[in-house]
Amino acid sequence: MTTEYAGQGDPGRTLGLLWGTKEQPRRGPRPKLTVPQIAAAAIRVADEDGLDALSMRRVAERLEVVPMSLYTYVPGKHELIDLMLDTVIGEVPPADGHEGEPRARMERMAREDWAFFHRHPWVLEISGHRPAMGPNSLAAFGSGMRALSGLGLSGAEQVMVISLLDGYVRGMARESIDAAQAERRTGVSDDQWWSALLPHWTEHADPRLSPDLADPSVGAAVFGGYEEKFDFGLQRLLDGVQAFIGARGAETGR
Repeated sequence: MTTEYAGQGDPGRTLGLLWGTKEQPRRGPRPKLTVPQIAAAAIRVADEDGLDALSMRRVAERLEVVPMSLYTYVPGKHELIDLMLDTVIGEVPPADGHEGEPRARMERMAREDWAFFHRHPWVLEISGHRPAMGPNSLAAFGSGMRALSGLGLSGAEQVMVISLLDGYVRGMARESIDAAQAERRTGVSDDQWWSALLPHWTEHADPRLSPDLADPSVGAAVFGGYEEKFDFGLQRLLDGVQAFIGARGAETGR
């Protein structure tokens, strides 16, 4: 699996495509495709077969056109990936539209991101360190900031809380998706793999150095129960953020 990087395409062309400001040719035959159609076809390829399977040729096959025709609309794969990311981010409901207390809003944000990553696992294969910041990406970031407004946090602290939630959800989703992919590709579930390994582990491992992995509850927590682990960790993370917000409120008299 190869890591891709967001924001690697030509900045002017990428932003023109993302924001819909790229000029279309005024002469010649009427375009047969649209940029959203191409992005949607690329997303289907990645959803079904992973990011490694994505190529301009595969997308062209989906659209039943010759590969070279795609370059009339999208300069290359880097720009296409930015289009795909911004398109799927638009699926996530705005965070500031959630009702309830701040903790409930943050929990809803995290759970929606968890579901999002499981719908589009390939997103986790893209480093978003340098995002192209299309309209959906900016809207999502802005709505997250607004969801945390009025809590006595500075703008920088709001960003760090959002990053904390995002980092946790990404890490746990990666673990869950890796387990599902391992089972699908090997035909062996985590339970089957662990049941076969455990007798040999207990035979060779030094009990003074290793936990009691023969305890069924320990094995289940290590090699399964991803929803439960996600929920447990999310609640502990929210405990910490809530305590921080409470302490900041006490400092400012809010």
